[in-house]
Amino acid sequence: MRDAVKSLGGDPSLINPVCPADLVIDHSVQVDYFRSSEALTRNQAMEMERNRERFVFLKWGAKAFKNMLIVPPGCGIVHQVNLEYLGRVVFNSGGLLYPDSLVGTDSHTTMINGLGIVGWGVGGIEAEAVMLGQCISMVLPQVVGYKLTGVVSSYATSTDVVLTITKHLRQVGVVGKFVEFFGPGVAQLSIADRATISNMCPEYGATVGYFPVDDMSIKYLRQTGREAGSVEMIEKYLRAVGMFRDYSNSEQDPAFSQILELDLSTVVPSLSGPKRPHDRVSVSDMKTDFSQCLQNKVGFKGFQIPADKHGASAPFSYEGKDYTLKHGSVVISAITSCTNTSNPSVMLGAGLLAKKACERGLSVAPYIKTSLSPGSGVVTYYLKESGVIPYLEQLGFHLVGYGCMTCIGNSGPLPEAVTTAVEQADLVAVGVLSGNRNFEGRINPHTRANYLTSPPLCIAYAIAGTVLIDFEKEPLGVDSSGSPVFLKDIWPTRAELQEVERQYVVPAMFRDTYSKITESNSSWNELEAPDSQLYPWDPKSTYIKSPPFFDGMTQDPPAVRDVEKAAVLLNLGDSVTTDHISPAGSISRTSPAARYLSSRGMTPREFNSYGARRGNDSVMARGTFANIRLVNKFMSKPGPKTLHFPSGESMDVFDAAERYRSEGRPLIVLAGKDYGSGSSRDWAAKGPWMLGVKAVVAESFERIHRSNLVGMGILPLQFTDGATTETLRLTGKEFYSVQVPPQLKPGQLLTVKTDSGVSVEVRCRIDTDVELTYYQHGGILNYMVRKMSK
Repeated sequence: MRDAVKSLGGDPSLINPVCPADLVIDHSVQVDYFRSSEALTRNQAMEMERNRERFVFLKWGAKAFKNMLIVPPGCGIVHQVNLEYLGRVVFNSGGLLYPDSLVGTDSHTTMINGLGIVGWGVGGIEAEAVMLGQCISMVLPQVVGYKLTGVVSSYATSTDVVLTITKHLRQVGVVGKFVEFFGPGVAQLSIADRATISNMCPEYGATVGYFPVDDMSIKYLRQTGREAGSVEMIEKYLRAVGMFRDYSNSEQDPAFSQILELDLSTVVPSLSGPKRPHDRVSVSDMKTDFSQCLQNKVGFKGFQIPADKHGASAPFSYEGKDYTLKHGSVVISAITSCTNTSNPSVMLGAGLLAKKACERGLSVAPYIKTSLSPGSGVVTYYLKESGVIPYLEQLGFHLVGYGCMTCIGNSGPLPEAVTTAVEQADLVAVGVLSGNRNFEGRINPHTRANYLTSPPLCIAYAIAGTVLIDFEKEPLGVDSSGSPVFLKDIWPTRAELQEVERQYVVPAMFRDTYSKITESNSSWNELEAPDSQLYPWDPKSTYIKSPPFFDGMTQDPPAVRDVEKAAVLLNLGDSVTTDHISPAGSISRTSPAARYLSSRGMTPREFNSYGARRGNDSVMARGTFANIRLVNKFMSKPGPKTLHFPSGESMDVFDAAERYRSEGRPLIVLAGKDYGSGSSRDWAAKGPWMLGVKAVVAESFERIHRSNLVGMGILPLQFTDGATTETLRLTGKEFYSVQVPPQLKPGQLLTVKTDSGVSVEVRCRIDTDVELTYYQHGGILNYMVRKMSK
């Protein structure tokens, strides 16, 4: 569930079942399936079939709880729905006016900041407590001012701007801080442009990426069909209270803790990858950069391919024709995710580029998996009205659904001939997507390199068929007369885009789309749900299961205990993401989760994904640390394996945890910088708790995941004074004890001792008194249940 705690004044709250792990493309079909005009209808039918139990559970919730409205599946990504429809900017509650705000259970909730609404993502665990009446607490953040000047060039897009900002802010370090954009350059950005920048706030690590309301915001409210009287009220109120901004007036610039600056005219067409969203590379450098990545040591910018294998190739046949794959070959190209599909300029830009490409006789190889999954029905509306849909479809970019798909790993399989070629030649195949995340193992198991980029560039790289191309010097292909066609020849001008957007993105589209949003899915409307106050758990279900979080819970919280002689379950490095900890994608046939589902009579085709089965703790515990690209320092190669100590036996992570449990041994995890970056996935904390993890000792934590750990009663401990496992010469094979005093305080220094004689001070990253209370109760949910029972 996403944004379940959005306050709508007197209206019911929003829960949208269509979230990143819900819309799963069929894993049993091949690429040509998605070239069918029936793809959308068949995918939505499949979604309903696979997720019926979950949807019934949600429908039951809408009956059992007050103040709860369900927006049906198939209506779009909730962040885009927030932006285009739900966001109020200013509330009017019986004549009392106050600014809108938003707290959502997805890290990309921050997208609403682009419309001048302060909002941020929290973990699902924290949101569950909020729904039970608990307030959110946080440390007062620093506010970083990010000054924008200049004008974006005609060849750069808002995607390029956000990838540039993401790299800059991640380098500076803004985790846990608010970022507010100001300066004359902001006035040059549309609300969709600003929302794109705000959306990727989690990728640069900040809590908020905020754009105050200005004239552009008011125009956007009118463009998206908001009621005229409300828009007038919003503007008058914000002007009266001094919250309306004129970005060209420097006298209105606030005081900030720190100021950074970007000249928009310096932004160039870009991608980010191959493994992290903040590793930006300019398009002009892409060919050289990828070649360098091939030879670099295994890491965020390296694959360590032997020099004599750089020219490796794999011939194969597909649909009666012969092709050859090499390192850098594009096998997935997806226009997907909430980040870019909310932006008419880049979506129409992709459509116009497709039109010009088709008119010049260019095409996309049929084995490349291409798809178009917009964030709302409005996108399809203006793409159809502007006449570009036929050209997108001609290149293979058919509409496959409304929701997070390839960006969350639900691309489905590649053609068997392609996967065989990739595996046999050990190729670094590539996915390009207009998404916000490209962490290892997330997009597809057969694309070791994945690059984020704008929708037009997704199409350009699909046509080229490789990322080893210099668009300035090399043509995309040749036209019917044999003349070379360069990217610059088909790139739409800014004037063209502005005219098409002015003509076809109109208020009537938004009003028509959202007037029927709650009744638009007939399959959802026909679902019948129980009327009981308590949910009738089905013990045979492999989707919905009563969770064990409260098993054995007493009325009064037990005393806080030391962590004694804990084994290290995993010894991890930097930038371990929630995708590494709790993957949302497909379930490997050889995994503990697959073995569990098989024991319940499931066939591999019925496994679905971890994201779809997150209502079953037995699956999710087995899926914890199950990412195929997880790098555990105990192991010689990536994968979901670890060593059991003291035996030294190699085991699946879940199986090792079970053995430690049988031995009565508590567990900890060692990690480097930015532990828990990525999605605000509550199972990334619930899963380790179920495995018996009592503490995580890391160099630094990402904000939401640190909060989630505390919310599950797991102790986040941070090395101090630049210490690391390497500087302390910790192998992870030791047994660890943590002294936790009965009168523990937020931020207190604690001592960690090992049986090898090493003793080190760490900082307890329980940051507030309220969080301390949660930890003392064994977690936030335990606290709320005890509170409600008194």
